[in-house]
Amino acid sequence: MIAHLRGKIEEKFGNSLILDVNGVGYEITVPTPDFEACNLSEGRKFYTYHQVRENAEELYGFSSLAAKKIFELLISVQGVGPKAAIAILSLAEAEEVRNAIANADSAFISKASGVGKKSAERVIVDLRDKVGIPSHYGATEAKFTKAVVANDEALDALIALGFPLKEATAALEKVDPNLPVEERVKLALKN
Repeated sequence: MIAHLRGKIEEKFGNSLILDVNGVGYEITVPTPDFEACNLSEGRKFYTYHQVRENAEELYGFSSLAAKKIFELLISVQGVGPKAAIAILSLAEAEEVRNAIANADSAFISKASGVGKKSAERVIVDLRDKVGIPSHYGATEAKFTKAVVANDEALDALIALGFPLKEATAALEKVDPNLPVEERVKLALKN
């Protein structure tokens, strides 16, 4: 299983990248926010999900471990495959998608290409208790107002230590977001 890749972005097309890792090019499908943040010839690291099917192998990449965990939760929902999960994560940053699920905002989730109202509601029902508390309340289009933000290194660190997304989010909710990452992780572990 390929857990992550670090390399130089050689090509961009559709929602995919060719990442050159020591002379080997890996095609990685990424959510739109990650795709737009990438520049050619730039060195990047992606956490990956390697899907092996009968007739194909595909890599899905994410700039944060939290986004990968949300992707894995999304594909655990009946009727939501990797392409639909990428479409959902392409709506906004991973934290905003997580927040939409936590707030039961099925209208936001159903905006994803190929995701209907019933699938969006199934995502909400199956995952609402698994994604943690909302980082803000109300419409998902609003920006973050609390401690948990997009591409949060402290959140990624807690997930890497084995915390489920829900518990990691809850632990960081009580910690000042202006502290250094190491301090936030220490305080979250004490909680």
